[in-house]
Amino acid sequence: MEDNQAKKIVSRMYGHDWFSQWLGIDVLDVKAGYCKLKMQIRKEMLNGFGIAHGGIAFSLADSALAFASNSHGRQSVSVETSISHTVSLKENDIIYAVSEEKSLTNKIGIYSITVTNQQDQIVALFKGVVYRTSKEWFPEEK
Repeated sequence: MEDNQAKKIVSRMYGHDWFSQWLGIDVLDVKAGYCKLKMQIRKEMLNGFGIAHGGIAFSLADSALAFASNSHGRQSVSVETSISHTVSLKENDIIYAVSEEKSLTNKIGIYSITVTNQQDQIVALFKGVVYRTSKEWFPEEK
């Protein structure tokens, strides 16, 4: 799948992804099997400890997983995800998620997503497994 097709798929997905839009996610780069995203931690994302709720970094990584895994042209959905938080996040921190494909078969894709902050520190490590359906994003173009 060429990179222009991957960008077209992610553009369509993002256009209907109200949660990623609410998070303020910016799509920085998309290629087949790869995605880089950016967002800023806002006050309403903080928990009672004054640090970002763990679900925020998880959500950014999950969006990176979704975009990277769908970029090949077939609709894919997550079946297993996990995250390890390594550094806490504060209000106004800028975080990045880079999703890289580790394995791709006809039915399963495995992705590693690294989340870093504006100082290039790893703040979370995320693993995602997706099921690749037979449904194409743009069947009319086949």
